[in-house]
Amino acid sequence: MELRAATPDDWAAIHPFYAAIVEAGATYAFPAGQALEEARAWWMEQPPGRTIVAVDDDGAIVGSAKLGPNRPGRGAHVATASFMVDPAHHGRGIGRALGREVLRLARGDGYHAMQFNAVVETNTAAVRLWQSLGFEVLCTVPEAFDHREHGLVGLHVMYQRL
Repeated sequence: MELRAATPDDWAAIHPFYAAIVEAGATYAFPAGQALEEARAWWMEQPPGRTIVAVDDDGAIVGSAKLGPNRPGRGAHVATASFMVDPAHHGRGIGRALGREVLRLARGDGYHAMQFNAVVETNTAAVRLWQSLGFEVLCTVPEAFDHREHGLVGLHVMYQRL
């Protein structure tokens, strides 16, 4: 698997799994039903942020991540990131590889820390993954996410000093 910077042409391959994950209503609070070009702005970061892709040996894009400053101005020394793995490719270590790469890139970019603002507490696989990569749950905002299956559930704020 290759991890590389996303190009504008990659969006057409990212969008199908982006749309499926958003539509599932279990992990992202992004608006559902976004058309191809409308959704692009929600995922394809502009500098100083960046978007990366995971490409399998057959050349298919199987996952993506984006990172950039968590806040502008005086909060820009803390990074944030988001991750999506094509559901057809779960269980292959793609999320872990993307997580490690994002942490490497954030350190290289000089960020002091990384903060995830909204990890859905019922997304236990992601919570375990981020904890295994050194993140801690700082707090949980109760009933902050309207999960399609479970109703109102909490959102974890997770943090790691870099």
